Amino acid sequence: MAIFMDRHDLAGTSAEDIAEAHRRDLSVQDRYGVKFLTYWYDQRRGTAFCLIDAPDAETAQCVHREAHGFIAGEVVEVALSAVEAFLGRIHEPELMAGRSAAERDAGHRAILFTDIVGSTEMTSRLGDRMAAELVRAHDAIVRRCLAQCEGREVKHTGDGIMASFVSTHAAVGCAMSIQREFRNYNGGTPEPIHVRIGLDCGEPIEDSHDLFGSTVQLAARLCAAAAGDQILVSENIFRDHGASELFTNATRRSLKGFAKPVLAFACDWTDSEEDEPR
Repeated sequence: MAIFMDRHDLAGTSAEDIAEAHRRDLSVQDRYGVKFLTYWYDQRRGTAFCLIDAPDAETAQCVHREAHGFIAGEVVEVALSAVEAFLGRIHEPELMAGRSAAERDAGHRAILFTDIVGSTEMTSRLGDRMAAELVRAHDAIVRRCLAQCEGREVKHTGDGIMASFVSTHAAVGCAMSIQREFRNYNGGTPEPIHVRIGLDCGEPIEDSHDLFGSTVQLAARLCAAAAGDQILVSENIFRDHGASELFTNATRRSLKGFAKPVLAFACDWTDSEEDEPR
């Protein structure tokens, strides 16, 4: 058995329609030796994503075909650990009192990368032990900001952190908080830490890539392209966030792995005070 995630284009359906389709999947799954673990539904974008334990992708599709006819446009094999890291769960959530099916998690995520500027030079100059102490200081600051902004750490990259957010607004707010915290930290230490940050947002499966494949790639490339103490965000973040006054200096950048120049926006975190994350 393997774990798969599929993607459905279901514009015009309601949360109740998708919940009923999921119930029908559950009623049929045993005949095929399949287990539907959970699903995400994005009513705004008209997409749904199912997490399935199945012998193969085609068998999972057979359940959909018999249960309700909503065949997935894409099915990719995924790791449960990655799903939990990015999306926060691998099973059906408990329905909270007062919340309707329409308020279900959409599966859309903002991805944030941090990177310590000049980490290789820092290690060469200070030695492994002192450099490791500065990385730990970086980690403490970033993790504190993630906790305050409901961010989820996906992995440590050695000299940075990748994190996932349900809310684009929270992700941008966290990025700004991180830069402000490092500004405060650097004011009282002889060894300042400067970081760059990159952000993009998207859905779990896009063009048959890995889980959040293109979103992760763009966020990482924007982070690498950012200057020290800078936040670069994608056009997706700019459009989804909505507070255009925060973003300046839109430029098209040639980034590794992208055939065409990518529009990137700098986030002005130095003077503006972001509202509490939503």
